[in-house]
Amino acid sequence: MTSICVFCGANKGGRPEYENLTRQLAQSLVRRGLRAVYGAGRVGLMGVLADEVLGAGGAITGVIPDFLKKMEVCHLGLTELIEVETMHQRKQIMAEISDGFFVLPGGYGTLDEFFEILTWKQLNLHQKPIGLFNYAGYYDHLIAHMDVMVREGFLRQENRELVIIENDLEKLLDRMQQYQPGKSAEKWLDRT
Repeated sequence: MTSICVFCGANKGGRPEYENLTRQLAQSLVRRGLRAVYGAGRVGLMGVLADEVLGAGGAITGVIPDFLKKMEVCHLGLTELIEVETMHQRKQIMAEISDGFFVLPGGYGTLDEFFEILTWKQLNLHQKPIGLFNYAGYYDHLIAHMDVMVREGFLRQENRELVIIENDLEKLLDRMQQYQPGKSAEKWLDRT
């Protein structure tokens, strides 16, 4: 593993811990020799991640659609900046150049990125680890809903287990780096 894509908020959230944990993640990525990949924003947790990685001497690649860059939310001091036309291209390139995906707290955009990359994994389009950082129970309701999807027959248990969930940042990174790819359930769709 040489790079991890970080999905996180374009806002800093309501707790100062979110910003501190983002800094810790950035420092840990640099310590572990991992390149960070993210959506190229200079605001919110995205900006905190980039500034901290760069300040610690690490490498970070940002991927941004042209329309967002024009809105002046782009971080211009990154190690590498990749400009694309659409949000879909952004997610596709981030997926292609990353060896794993780390999900910090965030809003709609973070969940969009998380569920798309998770769906791609369910469809066996990639076999990379996906880590959900559940700090202070931030994702408890989401995790509970995934269990409801299993119980109600919309999600197979094997595919529910495609996500590595931890509330300890270092433990989550350790598990992601030790990850051995498997396959999602061959039959993820009822054809009857």
